[in-house]
Amino acid sequence: MDAIEAIHRRTSVRKYLDREIPRETLEELADCARFAPSGYNKQPWVFVVVTERALLREIGATAKYGRFIAEAGACVAIASSASETMIEDACAAAENIIVAACSRGIGSCWVNSFRQRHSRAVESLLRFPSGYKLSVLLSLGYPAEDERRPKKALAEVLRWNGF
Repeated sequence: MDAIEAIHRRTSVRKYLDREIPRETLEELADCARFAPSGYNKQPWVFVVVTERALLREIGATAKYGRFIAEAGACVAIASSASETMIEDACAAAENIIVAACSRGIGSCWVNSFRQRHSRAVESLLRFPSGYKLSVLLSLGYPAEDERRPKKALAEVLRWNGF
């Protein structure tokens, strides 16, 4: 599947099959993330891939809007070191993972995790070193269902040469 097709097919997935994601596939997704743009090319990220079922359950229990992580095949916690553009950088990396995952038949769902109620607990659970903050959690897994939500029409969101 090409990149544009993956972008068009991607949807947030919160229900997963009980199926393991191969380690090589997870490494490929992290590799795609590291090719994301970053401000001043700082690359302030570390990608913590969680596959242990007990950890996935703990993260799911901790993240109020990420309960489905408990049943996911994996979760990627994007840790960022302090930089002027750390949030934007983490978001760009997350989007690369999301699109790459879709191209491999893997669903994902973004859980906002910068300065959220669950952030410090997840940082502690995953043993983040001093100087790193949780920016994003991404659940990953083979979709158990396809719940597509409609997107606005292009004409509603596109303007030329000004608003």
